[in-house]
Amino acid sequence: MAAPEWRVSPGLTPYPQALAEMEARNSAIEQGEAGELLWLLEHPPLYTAGTSADPAELLSQQFPVFDTGRGGRYTYHGPGQRVGYVLLDLRQRGKDVRCFVHAVEGWVIAALADLGVPARRAEGRVGIWTDNRMGQEAKIGAIGVRVRRWVTMHGFAVNVNPDLAHFGGIVPCGIAEYPVTSLADLGVDATMPDLDAALARHRDAFLAGLGGACQSEAKGKGRT
Repeated sequence: MAAPEWRVSPGLTPYPQALAEMEARNSAIEQGEAGELLWLLEHPPLYTAGTSADPAELLSQQFPVFDTGRGGRYTYHGPGQRVGYVLLDLRQRGKDVRCFVHAVEGWVIAALADLGVPARRAEGRVGIWTDNRMGQEAKIGAIGVRVRRWVTMHGFAVNVNPDLAHFGGIVPCGIAEYPVTSLADLGVDATMPDLDAALARHRDAFLAGLGGACQSEAKGKGRT
């Protein structure tokens, strides 16, 4: 297979524009008219609602709220947060959504390790977790995907240096008992380009891991 396009968009990309382009690219990949895409970007402040979103978990509408077709509940996107949209053809990479989510988590965890953050998965909770400076388990990255005709959409979000107060307008991913953290909040002196470079270093391993080995590891650990 040809390597996926690797795209890093400067500035802030409006969410409706990104969603429209992502949906168009998803269809084009499915029809064999375009290649796969790994797209890194930032959005203006906004909230997104996944297919399981509970209106009671939207605590404030200080920012625009967008419905999406991805799984999960409410999430925040905004400046200082790296969003990664992952558009891959699972017909060519193994038709296993659980494996795909597991692999995306592993990709982000490996990149954060390069920056000195001991991130991890948490049993029963999708996303990327670490301990904050007070020793509390805290969420540093979110995962939310959609698979349409075996072509993936959406992906992950990693908190580099966003305004963490903006997460107060929602119950992030429906989990109220754990705080949210970021690289800056952890005292890690890393920039957005530093994270991008770490993701690029582990990109090939992420792609190569999709398939049999990934499926065995994900199923062995009971991930969903």
